[in-house]
Amino acid sequence: MEFHYQLVNVFAESTFGGNPLCVFEDARGLSDAQMQSLALQFNLSETVFILPSERATARMRIFTTGYEMPFAGHPTLGTAHVVRHLLKTGNNISLECKAGIVTVQASSDEPNIWTFTAPVPDGLVTAKCALPGAELAAMLGLHASDLLDEPVWVNTGTDQLLVPLRTIAAVQRAQPDSSRLAEWPPSSLGRKTAYVFAWEDGTASANERLAVTARYFFTKQGGGVAEDPGTGSACANLGGWWMAQKRPLPARLQISQGEQVQRPSCLYLDVDIDSDVGSECRIQVGGRVLELGRGVINLG
Repeated sequence: MEFHYQLVNVFAESTFGGNPLCVFEDARGLSDAQMQSLALQFNLSETVFILPSERATARMRIFTTGYEMPFAGHPTLGTAHVVRHLLKTGNNISLECKAGIVTVQASSDEPNIWTFTAPVPDGLVTAKCALPGAELAAMLGLHASDLLDEPVWVNTGTDQLLVPLRTIAAVQRAQPDSSRLAEWPPSSLGRKTAYVFAWEDGTASANERLAVTARYFFTKQGGGVAEDPGTGSACANLGGWWMAQKRPLPARLQISQGEQVQRPSCLYLDVDIDSDVGSECRIQVGGRVLELGRGVINLG
């Protein structure tokens, strides 16, 4: 009953940057309840359990401290990195999750930089937020005038509430009001989250990425609001928002996140039309994975 795990940091540009992840190398023999308990034990935003798959290179089950996720971004990249080491697969990997099959590739030039293609459901899914924008802005410690557009739900694998802001300064001073959590609109999973983002006026040159600053807030079990250092699924949803807004394509963005929680993260987002399947959108999110350590859990 020994279970080996690895600790990695995803979207990291330095040893203690990015979003930390625990990946169990072989979860055969673990019950759902044990996986959930181990995720709570490590107390990270997500913990992954690798299993064999008949449909992909490997299967991953992704747990937060409270429930299982159908898909999440930084666990996908971190898991691909671990799977390559375990199975000697090379740089092209497919991972099965509850949201579908996710393809992941490592850069041939920088093998620690991984990119996944978001498992966009049948057609891009967006929906209006039931709460008026001005109310949501107030809940985030902002003014209605800070909004670039109305908040909107986007789903490119897992649904999240995206809040476009006019300025990076507004992103930086966002501060959710913990006394109003009961009013916070929940996702289909019951999660209460908000992804706020902005970029400076102007466009990037052909050889540069548009610099975006983002923050991701979520409510914690037992109350209060936490901030995620690097959120790949929300970054993919930003790609969905970009397409839904009919902004210029192809788009190449570089998202900075995590500065306020001392875990700076760098995410790469590419958005385009997939010519192989007609007018379907192709959303790819990438970032660097750095190994931190490994260990063994004995469940006796």
